[in-house]
Amino acid sequence: MNYTFGITLGLAAWLCGCSHAQKEPGDAVADSVQANVMMAPSLDAASPDQRSESATADVQAPPVPTAAVVPARLLIYHADLRLKVVSLPRASASLDSLVRRTGGYLSAATEARTDGEWRQAMTIRVAPSRFQALMAALGGLGTVEEKKLTTDDVTAQHADVAARLATKRAVEKRYVDLLSRARKISEILEIEGKIGEVREEIESTESRLKTLNDEVAYSTISLICYQPLVQPVHDAPVVSFASRLVDSFYSGWTLLTSLLIGLVSIWPLLVVAALSWLAVRRWRRRLA
Repeated sequence: MNYTFGITLGLAAWLCGCSHAQKEPGDAVADSVQANVMMAPSLDAASPDQRSESATADVQAPPVPTAAVVPARLLIYHADLRLKVVSLPRASASLDSLVRRTGGYLSAATEARTDGEWRQAMTIRVAPSRFQALMAALGGLGTVEEKKLTTDDVTAQHADVAARLATKRAVEKRYVDLLSRARKISEILEIEGKIGEVREEIESTESRLKTLNDEVAYSTISLICYQPLVQPVHDAPVVSFASRLVDSFYSGWTLLTSLLIGLVSIWPLLVVAALSWLAVRRWRRRLA
């Protein structure tokens, strides 16, 4: 009986070994992959922030190109205009209305009556966006005899003045810092003198920059508007016969007195002529 039980155990062990030996390598690989999948964290189970970070890490958006910033040009517009009008008061009233309607203003105005004309000279300031419209409207007030337009680009000049102003302000700040640390009277006086010079330069540069800004903000129109004046022609007076006769007598008397005065004024020539005549007469007598 013991012998039979031993044979049974041996058969069972042999069958188990065969079963393990017949298992394919693909099954082992599949079991390994399944174990790895079960051990790895699930993407679905990850939080939304983790999924977003993973996607951002995997796919990075290309950089967005930025357009280069081109600085605006700073232009100064100026015009010289000469108009001939029929009625200067009517043209002046229309001009005032046009200037107010375009948002401009008169910076200077003069009026004079000379050389047979009634003339007004005006300086008009207007925004560049209304410059062309105002010029066209002014041309309708009368006959344009002269028109001149100029445009100046002051972009580089404005940038240069602004840069110099910033530099001078920085120099002033450094001098002020030095003044706060100065201990000797001589140093304090020297630094205060330098600060005064720099501040004068700053004020001059600020004035130049303000002028440029004003010229860019408002264009200038120099306008001469004139009305020809009719010169009165006086009629010639009617002279009577008696008046003409008196005038002729007076003219003859004036001529006679002028001749007498002329003869008296040339008396040296008369004396020389008389002496010459006497000398020639004596010479002829001697020859005879």
